[in-house]
Amino acid sequence: MDEPTLRRVSLVIPVYRGEDTLPTLIGEIAPLTCEQTTPNGNRFVICEVLLVHDCGPDRSDETIECLSVDHAFVRPVWLSRNYGQHAATMAGMASATGDWVATIDEDGQQDPVDIGRMLDMALAESLQLVYARPTNPPPHGWLRNFLSRTAKAITAKVLGDSRMGRFNSFRLVDGEIARTLAAYCGNGVYLDVGLFWITARIGHVPVKLRKEMGRLSGYSYIRLLGHFWHLILTTGTRPLRLITLLGFASVVVSIGIFGYALYGKYYDQTPVQGWASLLIVVSFFSGCILTALGVIAEYMAVTMTIAMGKPLYVVGTRPTRPAARR
Repeated sequence: MDEPTLRRVSLVIPVYRGEDTLPTLIGEIAPLTCEQTTPNGNRFVICEVLLVHDCGPDRSDETIECLSVDHAFVRPVWLSRNYGQHAATMAGMASATGDWVATIDEDGQQDPVDIGRMLDMALAESLQLVYARPTNPPPHGWLRNFLSRTAKAITAKVLGDSRMGRFNSFRLVDGEIARTLAAYCGNGVYLDVGLFWITARIGHVPVKLRKEMGRLSGYSYIRLLGHFWHLILTTGTRPLRLITLLGFASVVVSIGIFGYALYGKYYDQTPVQGWASLLIVVSFFSGCILTALGVIAEYMAVTMTIAMGKPLYVVGTRPTRPAARR
């Protein structure tokens, strides 16, 4: 019987505020850089760890430099400024060389050992993309967890695919798909939306999240709201179709009001107060028009950004360091 093929896995970690957490996380990953066997008997090895420096406020750059000296498998990727987690992740994907590309957060919530189980599912079911599915709530507090679940549910409805509501930053992607996505996916495209565009076979592996390693989240509620709005805009044209339906419904309602007013005036002899009804109708339909124009303007802004060729990220040869501590 032939020996199972050794699968090479590239691990991409976007780094924003990882000065204190990266050494521990890399220490957990180090044993996986030697040949491992998954629970189902598949051979794999983490061939490289790409630490993408997203120019956060701490001295993560120094930590990355030290780790790259101490560990041959660590490869730094230096961004010229802060572009955000998804852009940093795609920058790492573009530089990855493995048969598979795994992405993981820097805060230690996700256990790198679970990559073996994700690989088992991908190989057993011929999947192109495998997401981790947490079995316990993330350690962010009930309000943020509730808002996160609500946002993902809305996204799944807008995109028309229930799988979209179960995306996660801990994912395993076929290497060719990851590099192809990173090559063509421009500014304004949400990473997971892009993955759903080009993958058909997607799975989810249950995993248990751990507590964060004492690192505060880099996302405020305002930034998370902007993140959600950007996700909605890049899911496709369904929001525009909702606006079209709203306009059609508005026409139907206006015809109904017109018919009711005529009926009351000529059959029930009911006096119609013109100024009150006029104020309500004008306010309602003006609000609909302004809402439609606002959504269209947002789409035009995203389209123009893509058409102008604004770069999603720029990789340099040396780190962009934060201001010196006082």
